[in-house]
Amino acid sequence: METRFAALLSEYCLDLKPGQTVIIEAQSPALPLIEALVPAALERGAYPLVLLEYPGQARDFYRYGGEWLKQVPAARMALLEKADASLRIQSEANPLETADVDPATLSAYQKAWRPLSSLRLRKRWCLTLYPTPGYAQQAGMSTAEFRSFVERALYLDKPDPVAAWRELSAFQAALIRRLSKVKEIRLEAPGTDLRLNVAGRTWINSDGKRNMPSGEVFTGPYQDSAEGEVTFNLPAVVSGQRVEGVYLRFQRGKVVEGRAQRGEGYLQRMLETDPGARFLGELGIGTNYGIARSSGIILYDEKIGGSVHLAIGQSYPETGGTNQSAVHWDLVLDLRQGGRIWADDEVLQEDGEFKLA
Repeated sequence: METRFAALLSEYCLDLKPGQTVIIEAQSPALPLIEALVPAALERGAYPLVLLEYPGQARDFYRYGGEWLKQVPAARMALLEKADASLRIQSEANPLETADVDPATLSAYQKAWRPLSSLRLRKRWCLTLYPTPGYAQQAGMSTAEFRSFVERALYLDKPDPVAAWRELSAFQAALIRRLSKVKEIRLEAPGTDLRLNVAGRTWINSDGKRNMPSGEVFTGPYQDSAEGEVTFNLPAVVSGQRVEGVYLRFQRGKVVEGRAQRGEGYLQRMLETDPGARFLGELGIGTNYGIARSSGIILYDEKIGGSVHLAIGQSYPETGGTNQSAVHWDLVLDLRQGGRIWADDEVLQEDGEFKLA
């Protein structure tokens, strides 16, 4: 799997060219993939600069980082400034390693290190995940089963993965042509009835060149437009914190009530990060039917064909969204067991199936 995975990342996702420098950030459990990635990048004439962390390094940083939690080291910024592209590989041995870190510390760190994440977005970038035993355990699968799950999500089980991603890209382009004419999106599901204004906003075709796996179209709703309530029915692990059963109620775009069945403290800390954290920065619609079930991993769950996700916090400027925040937290609603997406007065999707003319 690793050789095909590396070829997909270097060729399709990053499109590496001779003379370019790519920063590869990963934890040591991803070494089998890195050992395939470095030759793949070099064969394309690019220089791979690997930044490797040991298991638990993030937890040590939160515990002992001190003043570095409040500022990005100049050397770290300089590396990214000089690079042409970056690849981040989520590859924790234990995805819950930072579960005991104070949410306030996580929130402060995200806010202070925002300049680094903003710089990353201005260059070619890609985010992916390597199937470690820790992620398999989090997803409730054996390691072998999870590896197969990842292969299907990446389309590595297909004869030509790149061709498969281009086919999905074409489907999403057609979906965007439909959505570009829509003024209001309404989400309906148990515990959910939410309206969003998207008139004139730009929808982005996320076809695997930034997230891998991908399979979504997304935009930035008007900051003050969210009205109603939403109950997210898929759990997530974010920054080592497990959060389940998030409920949000909006008035004039702002979260006026928020609660969670699990991870309530983390949710409240995120909402209190800054003023923009109580407004939506993204609406995304999942299209990847190669992901058949929830894993509790946002990178995968938000792409499930038949799901929709909303992100509190920072908008992506290319969508026309204007909300600003140190937070960008995606929360996922699975519509396959009873739910609808309305595009103005027409049903765009029902029970996870698209209704395209």
